[in-house]
Amino acid sequence: MTQTEFLNIVMPFKDKVFRLAKRLLVSREEAEDATQEIILKLWKNQEKMSDYKNIEAFSMTMTKNFCLDKLKSKQAQNLKIVHSNYEDHNVSLQKEVEVNDSLDWVSKIMADLPEQQKMVVQLRDIEQYDYNEIAKMLDMNQTAVRVALSRARKTIREKLTNTHNYGIK
Repeated sequence: MTQTEFLNIVMPFKDKVFRLAKRLLVSREEAEDATQEIILKLWKNQEKMSDYKNIEAFSMTMTKNFCLDKLKSKQAQNLKIVHSNYEDHNVSLQKEVEVNDSLDWVSKIMADLPEQQKMVVQLRDIEQYDYNEIAKMLDMNQTAVRVALSRARKTIREKLTNTHNYGIK
């Protein structure tokens, strides 16, 4: 496999790998490092890539496992937390503050979710994978994926509603 062929296979889902790593590791720098590690592992094992039906799903599973291992290691103690929020200059300052506040609250709420629910929300709502692909990536039953997603969404919705209705909790 040439470098060009490899890049044609890997580049379309590189950003998804990064977003999943960022969701799990929080730090942009750590997510970039994780993305590079995954691509490097894929490059080193390129002769085995033809054995996999869906290389993208395989790389997402690799990313999940790599990030969870990193969080479990002692290096997790040294992770630098950096948040970057989307900036839209066409919106009023008040609306921008409200949107950023809501995004911060959703991030905090998601951080408190069980790991499985956090992964399912990331893969379904952010990465737009279908239930079947998520079930394969996480070694879960498709029904369990739907239940975990439903519970996670309900928790996020309830906590965000309580925060907006009653203030900081």
